[in-house]
Amino acid sequence: MLEEESNMAKFKTSKKEESQSINTASLPDIIFMLLFFFMVTVHMRESTMLVKVTLPEASEVQKLEKKSLVSYIYIGEPVNTAKYGDNPRIQLNDAFATVADIPQFVARERQARPEAERSMLTFALKVDQNTKMGVVSDVKQELRKSNALKINYSTRKVTHTNY
Repeated sequence: MLEEESNMAKFKTSKKEESQSINTASLPDIIFMLLFFFMVTVHMRESTMLVKVTLPEASEVQKLEKKSLVSYIYIGEPVNTAKYGDNPRIQLNDAFATVADIPQFVARERQARPEAERSMLTFALKVDQNTKMGVVSDVKQELRKSNALKINYSTRKVTHTNY
């Protein structure tokens, strides 16, 4: 009788269980297509340099945390001095500008950012080391008038010290 009970407790299935496997042969192709798509569609934010900028050296350099919250203002001698002369010029994005164009530039840069990030926007001055401070002071005054109070001076770190 024990033998009958033990046979009744067992369930027998006549189906064979096969594990379903995922075909991964095309996975590398898909990854490379996605990589190529992002390489083509992502726009790296870089300007065409119209002015020569050799950054001054500094001993105490600090990196900016979020470069996406930085707008650059370039000041220096034009690359094409035959056409534009050798007086320092201001470059905003990909065009020459005057000090009077800075308030519009600040407004455009703020509008291009989400509202939560607008107060964190930093304006970085990339000024050639041979540029006179008069132009830089004028730019700083216009930034203050536009309530752009986070200003950064871009420099390069001193590679050697003569102390």
